[in-house]
Amino acid sequence: MKTITQKLDLDQFINNFKSFFAREKAIEMQGDINQHFKYISALFSVEFPPMKEVPNLDEQLNRLKKQGVLGIEEIYAFVQIVEYFNALKASSLPEPLNKWIKEISVHDDITNIIVYFTSEGNINPEREPELYEIEKALKANKAELKDKLYKLAHSSNLKEYLVDTQVHFFNGEETLMVRGGFNKVLKASVVGRSAGGFFYILPQAISHLKEKEATLLSRKEVVIYRYCQTFSATLHTHYLFMRYINREYDKFDHYQARVMFAKAYDYQFILPSKRKVVNLSAFCHPAIENPKPVSIKLEKSVMLVTGVNAGGKTMLLKSLLSAVFMSKNLLPFKCDEEKTEVGHFKSIEAVIDDPQSVKNDISTFAGRMVEFSKLFDKENAIVGVDEIELGTDSDEAASLFRVMLDELKNRGITFIVTTHHKRLASLMSTDDDVELIAALYDEENRKPTYTFLQGSIGKSYAFETAERYGVPEHIVRKAKEVYGEDKENLNELIEKSTTLEREMRLKLEKIDADLKAVEQKRENLENIEAKLNEQQRKAIATLENRYNAATKRALEAMKAKESTEGRRLLNDAHKQKKLSAHAKKVEQPNKRVLQVGDTVKYRSNRGEILNIRNKEATIEVDGLKMRVPLAQLRYLESLQKKVTQKSKSSVNVEKSGRGAVSIKLLGCYADEAIDKLDVFLSDALVSGFSEVEIIHGTGGGVLKKVIIDYLKSYPKIQSFHGQKGNLGITIVKL
Repeated sequence: MKTITQKLDLDQFINNFKSFFAREKAIEMQGDINQHFKYISALFSVEFPPMKEVPNLDEQLNRLKKQGVLGIEEIYAFVQIVEYFNALKASSLPEPLNKWIKEISVHDDITNIIVYFTSEGNINPEREPELYEIEKALKANKAELKDKLYKLAHSSNLKEYLVDTQVHFFNGEETLMVRGGFNKVLKASVVGRSAGGFFYILPQAISHLKEKEATLLSRKEVVIYRYCQTFSATLHTHYLFMRYINREYDKFDHYQARVMFAKAYDYQFILPSKRKVVNLSAFCHPAIENPKPVSIKLEKSVMLVTGVNAGGKTMLLKSLLSAVFMSKNLLPFKCDEEKTEVGHFKSIEAVIDDPQSVKNDISTFAGRMVEFSKLFDKENAIVGVDEIELGTDSDEAASLFRVMLDELKNRGITFIVTTHHKRLASLMSTDDDVELIAALYDEENRKPTYTFLQGSIGKSYAFETAERYGVPEHIVRKAKEVYGEDKENLNELIEKSTTLEREMRLKLEKIDADLKAVEQKRENLENIEAKLNEQQRKAIATLENRYNAATKRALEAMKAKESTEGRRLLNDAHKQKKLSAHAKKVEQPNKRVLQVGDTVKYRSNRGEILNIRNKEATIEVDGLKMRVPLAQLRYLESLQKKVTQKSKSSVNVEKSGRGAVSIKLLGCYADEAIDKLDVFLSDALVSGFSEVEIIHGTGGGVLKKVIIDYLKSYPKIQSFHGQKGNLGITIVKL
């Protein structure tokens, strides 16, 4: 029986993906898919060390649990896993990856094992004196053996029997290749024959060296086995950790394989949504070379696909089910990820192949009934049925399948059904929970377009398909006569309906595109208007600041009895005041008379009008109230809210002499507080005060932050700080 991946033509895709695994495993991941998606997304954004290929260690873990002794290669496999996680810890990883990897703590006992291994997986001789001596002796023995073979290969006695002067390795032994008759001049044992009939020989002159080598290798194995016993005992002590880190290695392998696979093929990840929909945009089935991207929406319980033969109906069905399968397993695929949404379904079923079986005495229709009967035990599944009327009378099948589909979709099952039977399509077309899809045909070029039209029934084009695949024209013509003029007229009506609906959809798409372009232009103009208003506001503020500064200099000059200079400075200040007043008159006309409750745009913020007085309005932006000129507000039609009248605030300024040493701004709006504070500080400077206090209260801290930001940019201030014991008062030194 075919698996779901075979039915959906995903076998090659799955094999390509599995090639990115560091070790063989199933593609399914256990656990929270949302957490997996977060790890994959984080890993996708960084470079990370490549994983090392290690074998599956489940059997080795069972042996460790039973205090068995592992081989040196098996121990080194565990060492490689631990080393890889150490390398990840040294990398710069984003969250939540960083937190996960940092929490993996390796015990010192295991760290001590790691240092005994070389990068090739052998015990490091430098850490074991006995092993060092054995290795040294093996090298010396091998050099002596090589030297003797070289001398024999260049001896005059053996020259005429030698095939060449090279040392040949045969079954791991160093040998010479000679012709027959060599035993006349050299005592040696034959260890093999070449394809050309020559002999591989082991001279007796080096046999003692081979025996010595065997003895040394035996001693080496004893030493290594001793280490294997020690290391295995240590790993047994930390069995739970070894089982855990082996599992985490597989977990990370799942993530890195998906990331590398997606980057290699430029695929996108789609996290399953909670809605039971399959909305594909620019989807490409991985089994098709140079595919035509599919964009389709499945938002109802049943999708009924009709239309031209060989027009892509089956591949559309497979594409929808494949997208669900790949999304369910967090396997990336080709699509427009911004416009693609794939829901979560508990299971995926594909009723695609002809189930007829001679062996089990099952007909095509009976096999279909067996497969449908299994669906009554399922819930929250997505099922694809290809050629639903296959194997029996189409009129009877239409009534039967209509009832079965109604019953099954009430159990939360979503269906994608392909059919050429117009009776079934007409029976189900009145159901609001059924989506009709037509596979389209190019009449002019007489071939399928492999595109689809939603909301329509498609014609099968059986005669055209037969002619396209080589059936003689006179046979097709005669078949049309047998088929009957009335049925052909019905097909023509279906075709015209489909054509008209397709033209209507194209026109609607063009209108939507034109509307988007107009909307974009409108938004651009509004942005330009807002930018100009902001420039005007800054210009007015600059002129007002110049006026205040000029007034201050004039008063200082008058205090110093420099009357002439004072009058000149006052005249200069009045000029700046006139420029400021003139700038305020240059206002952008409002396109609509603003009212209380309107949603408006102020600079780059959205707010709501709370009150209007003369040419100023009180607005609320992100919970902060402020008073601004009406000319600087722009009406936003789509964001209206109910208005709620707010209580007015009051300002109480305590004066001492000509200026004030204290100001209360409790309950003020932001802009109102800044205006009052600016006048207060100017008067304090003119009056010659060296220190003043600002009473703003604590509250939510918003007003205090606005005042502090303003003081940081105000000239002529030496410093400011909060009053000890009262955070609601700020002391300013002038």
